[in-house]
Amino acid sequence: MTRTKILITGASAGLGAGMAREFAAKGRDLALCARRLDALEALRDELTAAHPGITVAVRALDVDDHAAVPRVFGELCDELGGLDRVIVNAGIGKGARIGTGRADANLATATTNFVSALAQTEAAMTIFREQNSGHLVLVSSMSAVRGFPGTKAAYSASKAGLAALGDGLAVELRKSPIAVTTLLPGFIATEMVAKSGDTRLVAPLEQGVGAMVEAIEAERVRACVPGWPWRLFDVVLPRLPRAVIAKFG
Repeated sequence: MTRTKILITGASAGLGAGMAREFAAKGRDLALCARRLDALEALRDELTAAHPGITVAVRALDVDDHAAVPRVFGELCDELGGLDRVIVNAGIGKGARIGTGRADANLATATTNFVSALAQTEAAMTIFREQNSGHLVLVSSMSAVRGFPGTKAAYSASKAGLAALGDGLAVELRKSPIAVTTLLPGFIATEMVAKSGDTRLVAPLEQGVGAMVEAIEAERVRACVPGWPWRLFDVVLPRLPRAVIAKFG
């Protein structure tokens, strides 16, 4: 099934903007949300100039404003004449060692990456249940596979929660017309990864986004992207001794 009307959150830069470019090149209509409206408008102008036949609707949205999420999703749904895929992509990578006086950073990460993702999922699923069709995509992380220590602890926990949400919905909806995909990206060259200091095994942005879009289009239930080496890590990480995992901190 071809999904022609796609909403992407966190679309002003990084993976979100990359996916928007990929889907625009495929001729899909897009609804793009992010906090930075000016960046979204610039992206809209770029995409409609390169692909004149598509519609690109944009809205400013802070996903941590949970009351605003269903309103904005509804507006974009109306503007595009429906939505058949929602990609819950907005996220942050703040983090500090727990108990070192930076609870604010960890709480912000947990809120945006899980609670706000849940708010987006609620809004998307309300639309999908009403129309009895749709494709929900949750962008988790390979960090969800195993709890990481130190500054990565809250981040990995938040992404594990999101992955569990996707798994639960996939089970619930397995015989319904609503599909659910959980993506677990490895290290892909974005501003967030650059700030984290993780430089090992980083895939170029185009390669990483291409793998994500391929998995989304195939509507895989769970996908580690890019496939190499992250499918191997998916198997190995849960089995590694804690002494080895400690080095990830």
